[in-house]
Amino acid sequence: MGNRVITFGTFDVFHVGHVNILEKCSQLGSELIVGVSSDALNFKKKNRYPVYDEYSRLKIIKSLKFVNEVFIEESLEQKRHYINYYRANILAMGDDWEGRFDDLRDICEVTYFPRTPSISTTEIIEIARKL
Repeated sequence: MGNRVITFGTFDVFHVGHVNILEKCSQLGSELIVGVSSDALNFKKKNRYPVYDEYSRLKIIKSLKFVNEVFIEESLEQKRHYINYYRANILAMGDDWEGRFDDLRDICEVTYFPRTPSISTTEIIEIARKL
């Protein structure tokens, strides 16, 4: 069995930056598992609900050819549980989370990827609101 990579995100207003980071994650191993933040978790993190509901976002991520498995992430505090449950040996996250998950190095490798410059869901939402 090759490396099982796990990553997490909201993936709202899906854009090329999301594709780039998920593609990089998939290149770390033979399988990519993606946790998509629930609507409630997104509200807790960002104090707003996503533009697209969790099932729509799940369907978008599931449709990518380099994603093997997708699930709804209910809690940020459950990362260790999700890693163990999905038998992942690599956790890959965007570098905006740099250092936040280093405590999980006892159960898996932890990698942080740079985000695609000048692309952010928040910026896209702000631009759309002004239109």
